[in-house]
Amino acid sequence: MERIQKLFELLAGISAEENARLARAKAIFADNSMDVSTLQIPACWRRKQRVCP
Repeated sequence: MERIQKLFELLAGISAEENARLARAKAIFADNSMDVSTLQIPACWRRKQRVCP
């Protein structure tokens, strides 16, 4: 099956560099360990208030 996939990629013009780039992007952005729950609150509410006398 992998051999058929590689042949298809050669025919479609997908290079090894493109596959490596996609693998790096998946490794970076597929990580779900980051807590994004705080981003549900608008940024203006998350900022500390600055009061200048």
